Amino acid sequence: MSKSGTSGIPPEIGKGKRGEDGYLGYLLRQAAAAYRLRLDRALADLGITPPQFAVMTMLKAYPGQSNADIARLALLTPQTTSVIVANLERARHIERRPHKVHGRILQIDLTPAGEKLLKACRSRVHLMEEELAQILGNDDVKALRRWLIAVARLNAI
Repeated sequence: MSKSGTSGIPPEIGKGKRGEDGYLGYLLRQAAAAYRLRLDRALADLGITPPQFAVMTMLKAYPGQSNADIARLALLTPQTTSVIVANLERARHIERRPHKVHGRILQIDLTPAGEKLLKACRSRVHLMEEELAQILGNDDVKALRRWLIAVARLNAI
């Protein structure tokens, strides 16, 4: 028997430290991992990964950004973003063009094919978001959004 009195078998999700007795940070990671797995599965047959989806989503919301800007917005490293942008460009989902003032900076935009793919991805992600919202209810979703934003702002000083 282990020191904690358990048999050494980790508890199922929702029990012990994987449940209400767990650290908030761990529970946040546990939830993020579960969400990421569902997102992977939802987008797999479209040939898009969650980081590619994040890049395309940010380009739709904020067109004409540079690679560095997209990395910050999509919460990815510049190196990862460079690979994603190159792959999306090769697939003709995005295009790069020189900045009007700073010619060395390349601005990135979705192509019509990229817009179409993003629309298909968004419909699937929207269904996932609705399922999550149903678990909580409208008031709790609003509170959760506020809490998640507050957590993100802790390091955005």
